[in-house]
Amino acid sequence: MKLLLLEDDDLLAESLAETLGDEGYRVDTATHIRVAESLMQTEEYGLVILDLGLPDGSGLDLLERWRGSGYKQPILALTARDTWEDKVVGLRCGADDYLTKPFYGDELLARLHALLRRQHGNTGNVLTVHGIHLDEHLQEVSTDGTTWQSLTATEFRLLRFLMHHPNRVHSKLRLLAFHQQVVAEWSGPSAP
Repeated sequence: MKLLLLEDDDLLAESLAETLGDEGYRVDTATHIRVAESLMQTEEYGLVILDLGLPDGSGLDLLERWRGSGYKQPILALTARDTWEDKVVGLRCGADDYLTKPFYGDELLARLHALLRRQHGNTGNVLTVHGIHLDEHLQEVSTDGTTWQSLTATEFRLLRFLMHHPNRVHSKLRLLAFHQQVVAEWSGPSAP
């Protein structure tokens, strides 16, 4: 799954992109609103992590524009604005969740997984399609629900991609392109 991370702190963005990559996600990073808007128009993202304080404008204004334009992706606001009033404003502007800095990486991942489970109508960590069970948290697969096999990062990403797009024929070229993206991401996070 591909995520968009809009964060103007380069060090934090790099660290988060690496953490998310280790979890099996593909991450595009942007430090400015204009770059994020361009990426949203050309790429398909499963979730957005959005800093609200950005050098070229307000993340809240961007959030409202995206929601007004019909973007349905879950959006996790990640910000230093930590009063309860700030949280209310962020959620009312369209954020699906709100996490304040500083934060623990495990909490961010748990919130991200919860948002994705709700989006796909899955209330547990296990995705099941045609008798195949994929534990998205542990990155393990089972065909009987009791015997689990660990997956490599590439195997996990590919299986999750196929399970999130079931009952479709995927061409060899599309799967090769997906694999090339996975390999490219392991060379380092992308930055526009």
